[in-house]
Amino acid sequence: MTKMPVAVVGATGNIGQRFVGLLQGHPMFEIAVLTASERKVGGRLSDFWRLDDMLLDADIGARELQPLDVKLLARAGVRAVFSGLPSDLATEFEADAARAGMKVFSNASSHRMDADVPLLVPEVNADHLALIERQSTFESGGFIVTNPNCSVTGLVLALRPLADALEFDEVHVATYQALSGAGYPGVPSLDIEGNVLPFIEHEEEKMRRETKKLLGVRSGGIAPSELDVWANCARVAVRDGHLEAVSIPLRKDASPEEVAAILSSFRGEAQRLRLPTAPERPVLVRSENNRPQPMLDRMAGEPERARGMAATVGRIRGTDRVLRFFLLSHNTIRGGAGGSVLNAELAQRRGYLG
Repeated sequence: MTKMPVAVVGATGNIGQRFVGLLQGHPMFEIAVLTASERKVGGRLSDFWRLDDMLLDADIGARELQPLDVKLLARAGVRAVFSGLPSDLATEFEADAARAGMKVFSNASSHRMDADVPLLVPEVNADHLALIERQSTFESGGFIVTNPNCSVTGLVLALRPLADALEFDEVHVATYQALSGAGYPGVPSLDIEGNVLPFIEHEEEKMRRETKKLLGVRSGGIAPSELDVWANCARVAVRDGHLEAVSIPLRKDASPEEVAAILSSFRGEAQRLRLPTAPERPVLVRSENNRPQPMLDRMAGEPERARGMAATVGRIRGTDRVLRFFLLSHNTIRGGAGGSVLNAELAQRRGYLG
């Protein structure tokens, strides 16, 4: 299969570097262009590489960083764009790229709630991908697909099978979110060292409205789910990984064993299609383990390309019709670049990439 030439825009940021790590050597896509901010243009990606858990291919690392320019991407033959841009830049650039006939897979929040833009997690709402056919740019070959907020992604991977099997209409969640979720350079060290910041601007609102769209029903557009998510979001002094304490009031009791079986048996469209970056199991159920381990070590047990792509659930408990568990997900892999790559793989299998 001939690989599709793609661009990574915002390639030196946290999400951009994850994109590069996942796309180098990918069976469907080939990196043709890397873009960066004006002050980094002309440099090499290797000069800015910060990931110590992903090796950078020497050829990719030697690439010269290009300016953010849709016309430049078109001249380079780019057909798809993976966007790790901040939202203020993403809004206009992603729309321009779609108008130029490019397929845009975005991690930014700019277009997530647009009525004709899929907010996509393939295991949860693969049918929502068809929304791209409603976009004005679709006939010329361009469209935008988004993935959710990093905390929402892991949560809906667990909520989808639970909502299908159990009766409930609200979810309460407290998140303990990693520093990498704030981007680079992120939170000032004097604010976070030995501290917990008990508020992340706009995060709680995103969790509520994005979950409604993700779990909604496609009928022309998306009819939002009636499920309400009430969130309290805090920033904690860990590098990677969002931990979520989830409480769900149930209409009928469910034992921890029943819940573990529901989550462990869950498979979605990404697994049915055997997408390259899909985990074999979207949700890993773990017994309680208090030993300190690196983030990716706690999420081992999946193929290398899918490492960090599953959500991990542990300490499942239930009393007085309230289900409680902890959920751990990798915010810059599954909740970031990995989610967009998986969305692109689904679009390719569905014939939307040509």
